[in-house]
Amino acid sequence: MPAVAENNPSLVRTIGRWSLTALMVNSIIGAGIFGLPSQVAKHLGGYSPFAGLLAGAGIVIIAACIAEVSSRFEETGGVYLYAREAFGRFTGLVIAWLTWLTRIAAPAAAANLFVTYAAQFFPALLRPWARFCVIAALIAHLAVINHVGVKQGNTVSNIFTAVKVSFLLLFVAGGVLALTLHPELRVAPGYPAAATGDWLHAILLMVYAYGGFEGALFIGGEARDPRRDTPIALLVALAIVAVIYTTVQHVVVYTLPGATDSARPLADSARVFLGPAGAALMALAALVSTYGYLSANILHAPRITYALGEQGDFPRFLAAVHPRYRTPYVSIWLYAGLLFVFSVLGTFTWNAVLSAVSRLFVYGAMALAVVWLRKRKAPEAKFKLRFPYLFAAGGVAFAVVVLKQMGPSEFLVVAGTLVVASLNWLVVRRNTPTSSLRSS
Repeated sequence: MPAVAENNPSLVRTIGRWSLTALMVNSIIGAGIFGLPSQVAKHLGGYSPFAGLLAGAGIVIIAACIAEVSSRFEETGGVYLYAREAFGRFTGLVIAWLTWLTRIAAPAAAANLFVTYAAQFFPALLRPWARFCVIAALIAHLAVINHVGVKQGNTVSNIFTAVKVSFLLLFVAGGVLALTLHPELRVAPGYPAAATGDWLHAILLMVYAYGGFEGALFIGGEARDPRRDTPIALLVALAIVAVIYTTVQHVVVYTLPGATDSARPLADSARVFLGPAGAALMALAALVSTYGYLSANILHAPRITYALGEQGDFPRFLAAVHPRYRTPYVSIWLYAGLLFVFSVLGTFTWNAVLSAVSRLFVYGAMALAVVWLRKRKAPEAKFKLRFPYLFAAGGVAFAVVVLKQMGPSEFLVVAGTLVVASLNWLVVRRNTPTSSLRSS
C-alpha cells in the first residue's frame, strides 16, 4: 500500500498494457509534429527524415535504460522514484523538479497552439479575452474528467490516441499514394552541406517531438502489472512514433514547395495532394492531437506531486486520494492551476525549448541509474538489458552531445531549477521519509 495515512484510500490499478502503450503514444504525439517538419527541413533539407531516425535511435537507447529501471518498481512516481532510489533524496528532488517543469511547460505550449489552430476556423478566438476563456475551459474540463476517475481519464486518452494516429496515418498514406500516382507533384527539397551544428539542432528539435513518454511512467501505482507492462509499452510506443515521424517528414519535404517557410507544414502539404478539404482536415487533426496530448498530461503529470507528497518531499496533503473517486484530486487541481498560468502567460517557443533541454538532463540521469541500481543490487528487474553499461554510456553520450545546443537562457532556467530543488532538499532533508521506496 502507498505510504499515506491509514484511513486514506489507495489508487486503483485499472490501466492495462495496451492502454499504457496508448497513453505513451498520446504523451509523445502532441502538436509539435504539426509544426516541426518545416523547422527540421530548414537545417537539413532532403536529409531531414534522417534526423527523425537519428533522434529516434538515441531516444530508444535511453528508453531501453528506462525500461530496465522501471521494471524494478510498482509505485506511482516514475523517474523521480527511480532517481531517488539510485542516487538519493537530493538527486530525486532535482529530477522531480526538472520533470515537473517539463510536464507543465510542454502542455502549456500545446494549449496555446490549440487556440492558434482553432482560430483558423474561428478567428475571434485570437482576442485576449476569448483566448483566456478557451484555455480555462480546455484545462478545467479535463481536470474534472480526471478528478472523477482514472478510468474516465484513461478512456479519453485512448480515444484521442486512436483518432490522432489515424489522422497522421491518413496523411502519410495520402502523400505516398499521391507521389506514386502523380510523380509530377514531387518537389526537389535540396540537400545542403549541413554542418554538425545543423544536425544537432535538428535532433534537439526532434527530441522535443519524441519527449513525453517518461510522463506516463508516473502512473505506476495505477497500472495492473507495471514491472512487466511498462518496458513493452515503452518500446512499442516509440517504435510506432518513430515510423510516423519519419514518414511524415518524408511526405512534407517531397510534396510541399518551400517547406522551410511554412508555419503549418502538414496542412499546407495536404493542400497540395488533397486540396482545401485536406488542409482543413489536417488543421482539425492538429486540434485533436493537441487536445489528446493535454488529456494525457492531466492524467499522469499530477502523479508527480502525489509521489512527492507520499514520500514526504512535498506537503503531505498533495498525496490525498479522493475517498469516492480514488484519484489524487488535490494534485490534479494544483497541476491544472499551474498549467493554466503557464498557458496564459507563457509562449510556445520558450516552453518548447525549455522542455527539450530539461528532458535531456532527466534522460542522462536515467541512463546512469541502470549502472547504479545494478551496483546496489536492487531488487530484480523484470526487464534486463544484455549490455547495460554500453546502453548507459550511449544514453549519457547522446544527452551530452545534444545538450551542446543549449543556449544561455536555457542554462539559466535549468540552473534556477537546481537552486529551487536544493532549497526544497534543505527544508526536508532532516525529515524521515514517510516510507522507504519499495522496488518490487
